[in-house]
Amino acid sequence: MVRGAAEAAARQDGGLTEPTFRGILRTGLPGFLREGFLPVGAFYVGLRLGGLPVGIGASTAASVVVYLFERRAGRDALLVRLSLGFVLAQGAIGLASDSTTVYLAQPVLLTAAWGLAFVVSVLIGRPLAGALACAWYPFPRWFRETEPFKRVFGVESLVWGTYFFARSGIRLAALLYGSLESFLLIVFLTGTPAMLALMVWSIRYAMRGLAETDPAPPAVLAA
Repeated sequence: MVRGAAEAAARQDGGLTEPTFRGILRTGLPGFLREGFLPVGAFYVGLRLGGLPVGIGASTAASVVVYLFERRAGRDALLVRLSLGFVLAQGAIGLASDSTTVYLAQPVLLTAAWGLAFVVSVLIGRPLAGALACAWYPFPRWFRETEPFKRVFGVESLVWGTYFFARSGIRLAALLYGSLESFLLIVFLTGTPAMLALMVWSIRYAMRGLAETDPAPPAVLAA
């Protein structure tokens, strides 16, 4: 972001500094890794040690721990809140069905729903990538309404939507036609490594796209 936007953000939000790639990555990456590894790992260990109910319980407990940690650290944790709500519903459905396939199929379908949400958010002028980016860097509210912000994160939302659609299809095929171990391997390969690469691109793309803009804050902030 350019100096003018950064200085306006600093005035509004209590001393924000101009963002850097390393600073943004350092802020958001630890939470992303916790959310990506702990619930899935806890489910697999619990499933092997005590069966489906233990696996569901372990995954749910891990999600609750991640949520509490993020909230205690003072972070907005939008994704964690959404994920926690889904995990609770997923666990209830998995226990009621007593089926590992039904339990694991739910996040696969949710991934497709995320893809749809990203695309729809662009169509209504509220790119979801921009809303989620605020967990990595606290953009001021007025800046989120500017055309450059919506344009940059609109492109990112379409890219992320395409990724989620592809990930959902690959995982569904692995779940229906492969073993549990192969499915979890596909979950990992299409999850953390792919998302890390996409996040690195997203941060760099946003920084380049916003660096050439100089939107003015509303008159009330300027005053």
